[in-house]
Amino acid sequence: MRIDIPQEPPRRRDGDERVAPQPGEWSVSRKVPNNPIRHRLKSLEVKDEDSRRTCPREKRPRDKGARDVPRDRRRPEPSADPRRPSRTASNIVGLELRPEEKQLLSEAGRFRVVRVADLRETLYNGKSRPLENDLRYLRDKGLVETSQVNLRRDGRRRTIERVEVATLTQDGRRLLLKQGDLPKDQRLYAGLVKPREVEHDSQIYRAYRKEVQKITEKGGSNLRVKLDFEIKSQVQKAIHAERKADPKRDMAEIKHEVAERLELPFVDGKIQIPDARIEYDLPRDMEQTVDADDRSRTGHEDIEVLTAAYHAGHLRSKGHAGFRNYASAADRATIISKIEDEHYPLGDILEL
Repeated sequence: MRIDIPQEPPRRRDGDERVAPQPGEWSVSRKVPNNPIRHRLKSLEVKDEDSRRTCPREKRPRDKGARDVPRDRRRPEPSADPRRPSRTASNIVGLELRPEEKQLLSEAGRFRVVRVADLRETLYNGKSRPLENDLRYLRDKGLVETSQVNLRRDGRRRTIERVEVATLTQDGRRLLLKQGDLPKDQRLYAGLVKPREVEHDSQIYRAYRKEVQKITEKGGSNLRVKLDFEIKSQVQKAIHAERKADPKRDMAEIKHEVAERLELPFVDGKIQIPDARIEYDLPRDMEQTVDADDRSRTGHEDIEVLTAAYHAGHLRSKGHAGFRNYASAADRATIISKIEDEHYPLGDILEL
């Protein structure tokens, strides 16, 4: 028996244009002839087919998304912390610093890490508020960083003591080199290299301040600081140059010659390097070192910060080196107890 399936009437489009029904669009049931969802879907199919005929794929405009925008024109991603400005060169272009701010950066850069409490005593006459304001400003400009450091525990301290330290950033170093009025050949450091030795390294500045008082009383001027990083680099370069010139030469002989040239002690076959060397210019009546060409008259003091972590052999080497040895009150007592039964030529261990 033959069953005739009635056809749906052709639909109208804008402009009263007839559209022939497409295969697959015939209705197999007349239970829901006016279903709005079915009508909408078929309308979309007709519009899509019509757009394909009138606007080929290769000529249709393409929506521009993030992938079509050049990288240099894209918006920068927001910072994780909106309160902390991005550390870019734009933050320091044309930036002028007050003398105290410039000196704070200089001290942090010359010694790599300095305790904030020491800066307060030496630069701000013990006043906390001006120092806090300057540190906040320098941090906002991305020139300096501050952090809290836990000190080592000893028998006297029941709780862990924390100190705040300041270090220079790379932007701060660049700015200081540009407008810092630093002494000639003064090297600057940015960031921490030995986080585990922050407690020891942050005390070098305190020892330096004690030596500076003695040097200036004698008429020394134009002070420059060399940390052990720079001294070790000079020693290694000098040794490499000597070995390159004569590979067959004895290493002990080379080290001894390099030590004499750089005015460093040579103890037990090793070149002893201090924590810091303070170089300064001398008046004519205080001349200590004069080159053959009658160049500038200079002097220097080598300082070492001893800690309770130094073993007996290390203390003995530092004693023979003849450095100006400093130690904190707690460490000084421990060191003296270690060497009281020995005859180490440490001399007086100066208290920080």
